[in-house]
Amino acid sequence: MSDRLTHLDEQGRARMVDVGEKPISERVCVARGAVRMAAETLAALTEGRTPKGDVFATARIAGIQAAKRTDEWIPLAHPLPVESIEIELSPDPDGCAVQIQATVRAHARTGVEMEAMVAVSAAGLVIYDMCKAIDRGMSVEAVRLVSKTGGKSGSWKRAGEG
Repeated sequence: MSDRLTHLDEQGRARMVDVGEKPISERVCVARGAVRMAAETLAALTEGRTPKGDVFATARIAGIQAAKRTDEWIPLAHPLPVESIEIELSPDPDGCAVQIQATVRAHARTGVEMEAMVAVSAAGLVIYDMCKAIDRGMSVEAVRLVSKTGGKSGSWKRAGEG
């Protein structure tokens, strides 16, 4: 692993990395996060008793939409030809949370880590937005990369993640 930050030039100024000479390879990244909430909020959500409608469908669409527009969210991210985005939302009654997982696939010159994490973040924010009328104490937590494949650096997997 290089100690050099690729998004900084020799003078320390931010720059978009030139990936034009890199070979195209299949990239797959998985990210996860959670929205913690009161048990009553999770029950209302899973029973369809939230005031703003189908939270899971809206969060899933928001995650997909956000992943496709990552270059508009993250200033130095490249626009990528994303081929597949899957958003999984799983109620976790024991943890009083909704677990979020995003899997993003592309054939590109750079990875889709940011697309996966942006998808998780957007889905979590939509869950918060749609449930805040009943629980302003919710929190979007632990957005993280779980695994990545493809590219020069190959595969990586976070220890302890299934």
